[in-house]
Amino acid sequence: MRLIVIFDLGGQIPIKLYLMNKTQSAKIFHTNNQEFWTDERCYISELVNDNACPDVSLALGRVEPGVSTQLHTIGVEEIYTVKRGFGQIEIDGKCLDISPGDSVCIAPDQRQRITNTGKADLIFYLLCRPRFVPETYKNLENSS
Repeated sequence: MRLIVIFDLGGQIPIKLYLMNKTQSAKIFHTNNQEFWTDERCYISELVNDNACPDVSLALGRVEPGVSTQLHTIGVEEIYTVKRGFGQIEIDGKCLDISPGDSVCIAPDQRQRITNTGKADLIFYLLCRPRFVPETYKNLENSS
């Protein structure tokens, strides 16, 4: 299976995504790039998250300076790739400094959060395998 991404002229925002495998025609996904606030304390722009593409989802996350996301688990594998900014990611209690170009693979159900340690927004891609669905997210901050 191949995922083909076409970016806008500035090369910053994916505008069309094509998913192909050997037995199917290309499926076209168009994103409206609408960013939304989450209770996780970050902004998300979903780029690919569709029932027609169950094997993967792709989003762009944004964390404001000085903010840490909720401590949580997700029942799918995630790969974070930092696009801009500086931060620290905590996975199962271990903290790692992250900067542009760094990628971190997070196994399903690992305890995690990300903190923006810089002076500008921390922006990163979130690739989930299989695709993210809200039922896989578990907030650990309100657990007893």
